[in-house]
Amino acid sequence: MAIENTSNERIRELVEKQRAFFATGVTRNVDRRVAQLKAFAAGLKKWEKPLCDALWADLHKCYEEAYMTEIGLVYAEIREAVRKTARWARRRSVPTPMTCLPSKGYIVREPLGCTLIVSPWNYPVQLLLNPLVGAISAGCTALLKPSPYVPTVSRTLEAFVADTFAEEFVGVVQGNREVNAELFRHRYDLVFLTGSPSLARILMEAQAPFLTPVVLELGGKSPCIVDKEADLKIAARRIAWGKSLNGGQTCIAPDYLFLHEDIKDAFVQAFRQELAGLYPDGTEQAHDYVHVVRDAALERLTGYLKDGEILLGGRYNRETRWMETTLLGGISPDSPVMQEEIFGPIFPVLTFRDRAEVAAFVNSREKPLAFYYFGKPEAGWELVGQTSSGGACINDTIMHIANSHLPFGGVGNSGMGSYHSERSFLAFSHERAVVRTPVWPDLAFRYMPYKFFRLVKKLL
Repeated sequence: MAIENTSNERIRELVEKQRAFFATGVTRNVDRRVAQLKAFAAGLKKWEKPLCDALWADLHKCYEEAYMTEIGLVYAEIREAVRKTARWARRRSVPTPMTCLPSKGYIVREPLGCTLIVSPWNYPVQLLLNPLVGAISAGCTALLKPSPYVPTVSRTLEAFVADTFAEEFVGVVQGNREVNAELFRHRYDLVFLTGSPSLARILMEAQAPFLTPVVLELGGKSPCIVDKEADLKIAARRIAWGKSLNGGQTCIAPDYLFLHEDIKDAFVQAFRQELAGLYPDGTEQAHDYVHVVRDAALERLTGYLKDGEILLGGRYNRETRWMETTLLGGISPDSPVMQEEIFGPIFPVLTFRDRAEVAAFVNSREKPLAFYYFGKPEAGWELVGQTSSGGACINDTIMHIANSHLPFGGVGNSGMGSYHSERSFLAFSHERAVVRTPVWPDLAFRYMPYKFFRLVKKLL
């Protein structure tokens, strides 16, 4: 059942309510922020099963994967924010240079204000609620826009939010691109968007008249390099897991394989064996294998199969939207499968002879959200130093998102800004510079006619 669009009048009402509520100053109180975070955790506990059931209904995502990749990550963010929000919000003093004495400088972290959070369909719970943790801990209001492509999840999220928060504090808007266009017409103090570069451009154009700051978590074609010195068994297992997770529908999924030509055939065989180890009875009937989100996405993915030779997999079921993890060889770098983020379980395979080819190829394209290398760590560090990406793993995939002490975000076409842990708090905050100066002594050197300029020049 399709999502019903929120009316323009209702959107305007929510935006105005939240702006009026923020103006009261209530959300600035740190104790209240912590109380709301605790209510958030309690509400998530209450709605955990309905949310997991909804993820199964829309994505065939089993409870175990739903908890590990969605619900559990939100719990962890909330727990840390409850413990540390007071510390993050505390006024900080900074050193004072001699030329500024007897003043003293401070940094005051204040909430940006009324914010909009737009999330995609692939991790619809985590990618909507994790930014919300940052908004609440920073003292902002938040208008949430989930994806219409996962209607069961989006309706459940709306019910959860309505049951947990007052709408003037946290509200939900539902709908399609027309709703996005209406939402983007309104003024916010920050927009946090996870989605595609094309949607990000529409957002930035709409918000340009207001000079609204944005955090953009986008995507791109994340390379996965397997060098000739790599442990092929471990590499194949971790890559098969990273590509199969969420049915390949992960913004930081390894998008294409770059195999050293000496180990190509051996890696394909290892990948086949390790994938069979993950799914001994295959993926079609597997309880823990996520399906493609909708018919149009499956149609796009199956269209890529003609771009190369199927080395492994290639089967799909239109009725259930199942598609097995597929290796595709004989790929031209100019083929359609190499132009767009795949966002599915298809793995184009390219080969290289020298690592310099890898760096040149990656640098010739838009900066990806993730970069993966398997081989000697020193060679991995060398390639990391020669390229640019939002994040990277050496001898692993995906796991950089699991460490909340690391920033998660893109660069260039893959996004701007980062979040997780304290960075989520900072994403929704403004660091305000404040100088406090006593009325005495009132030093004369800064005043015209600059009688002490020679002394001041030596101090500067």
